[in-house]
Amino acid sequence: MLNLQTRPIPDIAYRVLQAAGTPALLARLYAARGVTQPDQLKSKLTELLPYAPSDVAPHTGMKNIEAAASRLADGIARGEQMLIVGDYDADGATASALAMTGLASMGAKVSYLVPNRFEYGYGLSPEIVALAAEQKPDLLITVDNGIAAHAGVEAARQRGIDVLVTDHHLPGDTLPDALIVNPNQPGCAFPSKHLAGVGVMFYVLLALRAELLRRGVYTEQTKPNLADLLDLVALGTVADVVKLDANNRLLVAQGLQRIRTGRARPGIQALFAAAGRKPEKAGSEDLGFVIGPRLNAAGRLSDMTIGIECLLAKDMAHALPLARELDQLNRARRDIEADMQDQALALLDGIPVADGASLTLFDPAWHQGVVGLLASRLKERHHRPTIIFADGGDGLLKGSGRAIPGLHLRDALDAVDRRAPGLILKFGGHAAAAGLSIRRERFNEFKSLFETVAQESLTAADLTRVIETDGELSAADFTLENALSLAGTVWGQGFPTPLFQAEFNVQSQRLVGEKHLKLRLSQPYTPNGAIQADAILFFQDTPLPERIQAVYRLEVNEWNGKQSLQINLAHWAEV
Repeated sequence: MLNLQTRPIPDIAYRVLQAAGTPALLARLYAARGVTQPDQLKSKLTELLPYAPSDVAPHTGMKNIEAAASRLADGIARGEQMLIVGDYDADGATASALAMTGLASMGAKVSYLVPNRFEYGYGLSPEIVALAAEQKPDLLITVDNGIAAHAGVEAARQRGIDVLVTDHHLPGDTLPDALIVNPNQPGCAFPSKHLAGVGVMFYVLLALRAELLRRGVYTEQTKPNLADLLDLVALGTVADVVKLDANNRLLVAQGLQRIRTGRARPGIQALFAAAGRKPEKAGSEDLGFVIGPRLNAAGRLSDMTIGIECLLAKDMAHALPLARELDQLNRARRDIEADMQDQALALLDGIPVADGASLTLFDPAWHQGVVGLLASRLKERHHRPTIIFADGGDGLLKGSGRAIPGLHLRDALDAVDRRAPGLILKFGGHAAAAGLSIRRERFNEFKSLFETVAQESLTAADLTRVIETDGELSAADFTLENALSLAGTVWGQGFPTPLFQAEFNVQSQRLVGEKHLKLRLSQPYTPNGAIQADAILFFQDTPLPERIQAVYRLEVNEWNGKQSLQINLAHWAEV
């Protein structure tokens, strides 16, 4: 049987939300996810958290953001050359495209540079500064990186180049000597600590526009419409798997609205087309599991310049070939990942995984760009914090890790670093994911010490997989209307897609697409009557038993222009 746990529903929050007009099922789901007041469900752009203190929020504000806006405005006025230094993931790509578009719309002379993962590694390094210097910039602007770039900032300073850091990652004990906008830096009172890199840069652009208004460069009638950038903000936020707090949900909801109504930029429309998806039906899962991976594939296997150019394309004629190239890269990525997963499972065969608190693996044939995905897959499969290393050349191993609840991965790596200084050459990340480099000959030492830290941090309960659900649905709740309502809501990291549980009789089943099961399920006994429903179980080609315990999502199935209710089985076990 599955190990299930039903999310508790605070009764007071549930009643408050219902009294405010929230439908009963959504009120139940929201309350179970920590929503206690209707204003936490805000969706209007005017309700976005302000970046500066105000009468409404007097004790808040994003540290240094007004100084950053002033520096950018001065640079625009002086005709300075600005250079964006991005990151090679979807957050970095969307942040780079957003910075390029937004700054250019306000008169900046701006170009971008994104490090190639395999040549330069991550972030603003001295090597990247040397490469950037060839373009003779007056100002470097990091997006989605820079909070740990001490050496890179110093290298820029020595060349007479100013640096503005915009980032969202957790800082170390000291900060680079630069102007920094990061909600997670010490002394920053901004209430939402979960902005993605693209979200931070969006706020910087809002502050810059306000500064240019103050200086008389624009009027309210002539100022650029930065809401046009929200499709990029939504994509980067969801793809980076940051927590979808109320402010991030607002940003994502606004971006999705633009995508659904045909106002997305050509690059995003082209990515939907290459994936065979309809933008008018876009949901947060499309951004996280369909569009985001195609964008990420460029940084994993090739050069993220392809992805950024796709997002910057002015029309579909230029965007579509780039989107198709990204789609092909994503197909190649899937093949590489599948081979690596088979090899990893073979390595684990015979190893008592359950006896340990972590997994740390290395194979010299593994691809640097895919280790993070493999770590995520193995973490899900074995419910252990997992770090996967690939050969980084010059005697180095480059690793990527994913954590389970109960272990803060960046803090765990910091604990390893403190116990064995010099063992980790560099590392960074956050609670759920991190990257690091070590010397190849010290792999076993790191593996042992990371296991020790994991054992000290995790309890037996932490290491036991528990599937959280939202309980059972009554027959009255089992409606197409509710499925449509769920499809139109922003779900994601920290605000998980609803999962329901039930026991079903399997009335019929057949194979579709050679690898999926199409089923007819029935549940004779529910609080308000019987349930019968069509269901789909992806990537299973063997029949199910006659009766199952199921964890499922309530979804809308579209076929031949008609919509119907469908169960999507996420987990199952024989009863």
